[in-house]
Amino acid sequence: MNTAGTIDRPLTNDPKKQAPMKPSTNEPTGSAIEDFTTTGVTGSRQNRTREMQLIPEALARAHMHERLHEAEQERRAVRLVVARRMQRRAERASRRARRALAVAVMQ
Repeated sequence: MNTAGTIDRPLTNDPKKQAPMKPSTNEPTGSAIEDFTTTGVTGSRQNRTREMQLIPEALARAHMHERLHEAEQERRAVRLVVARRMQRRAERASRRARRALAVAVMQ
């Protein structure tokens, strides 16, 4: 199952264009990745920085913020519709009461 573009068979054989497959020998095993991105050749070979790893989290946060905003707008719209319906109902009740009062006064 070795297809072109995988770790076993990279798309290019130029080592400068590949991500490093193993940690360097001067770095102790299990050491933490530095917070800053290095420049130069090692920077170009680094395939995932800390910022890139946080992109999905930032996208999810933005998506949830947008969904909450849409839900709040929907709630406001529903409240407005209900308020208008209740206002029409109150106006009809007021007209009926006024009409009943007029009929009672005329008799």
